Amino acid sequence: MSSNTLKEEILKLKEDLDVTIVAHFYQKDEVFELADFTGDSLELAKFAARDKNPNLVFCGVGFMGQSVKILAPNKRVLMPKMACCAMAKMIDVNYYDDNVNILQKSGIKKEDIMPVTYINSSAEVKAAVGKMGGYVCTSSNAKTIITKALQSGKKILFVPDRCLGQNIAIDMGLKSCVVGDGSDPKAADIICYNGFCSVHQLFDVEDIEFYREKYPDILIVTHPECKPEVCAASDFVGSTSQLIKYIKELPVEQKVAVGTEYNMVNRLREKNTYVLSSSKPECPTMNETRLEDLRDTLLLIKKGDYEGEILISEETRKYAFEALNRMFEI
Repeated sequence: MSSNTLKEEILKLKEDLDVTIVAHFYQKDEVFELADFTGDSLELAKFAARDKNPNLVFCGVGFMGQSVKILAPNKRVLMPKMACCAMAKMIDVNYYDDNVNILQKSGIKKEDIMPVTYINSSAEVKAAVGKMGGYVCTSSNAKTIITKALQSGKKILFVPDRCLGQNIAIDMGLKSCVVGDGSDPKAADIICYNGFCSVHQLFDVEDIEFYREKYPDILIVTHPECKPEVCAASDFVGSTSQLIKYIKELPVEQKVAVGTEYNMVNRLREKNTYVLSSSKPECPTMNETRLEDLRDTLLLIKKGDYEGEILISEETRKYAFEALNRMFEI
């Protein structure tokens, strides 16, 4: 079946159903174009929680659908593809507990640890952080959240993205370390879990040097999930939404090389926009969702079958909500 035929079928099904479709910026164009609302992970969660339709179809990865369910437990959240963010999959509750135990063995008491989890984590990890009085953060507000968390006088355990934690520490003039890197955690202000984004790890300083040599006036913009040395060599570092805003406000003739996911970069501007990598930095899990999957989910909803629904236990939701809500209160 052609993509145009599939799109027509999806649009017809949408008309007949009480359903809203949302899609992350990293989704394929064909899926992205059919969404009622698009955004980064936090924007999607906030929009979806306010949305009036009882059924929400979330085109993204698992932790994003879970965030909606945490914020709006009475909403039915379905995912056409139960894709799992590679970074979020790097940490579970057992790994989280292991890292807390490592810090305790290094001489840091559990009550002296303030956990902060990047939103790119499972509901279960968010709940574990919530139980310890910790916070959720996004790439756009991580500095604000960590500033607040430091007021507790405790050591920050930042999970799961080491790069975001290290970049925030550099920006704030603080000392960081990565659990297991041989450093003394007691000497660090921000102790980072050893996780990372496989897509943003593709960008290197050599890529920046290549573009600066080829186009001396080019601007380099990167996401804070990139390596610290890449961010340090960039002209602008920001979250997905911040990157979009920054680039769209540039003059059309200004050349810019962007260090983030390919699908988003490819949609930004018609010319003078380059991907900061010699390979195609396409998120494999974000690209799992196809038009066929979206169509099939809508057909199931029409039959009253809710396969692919996000379900979270109430205890997990309760503590994960506490961690998320602390972020919203700030």
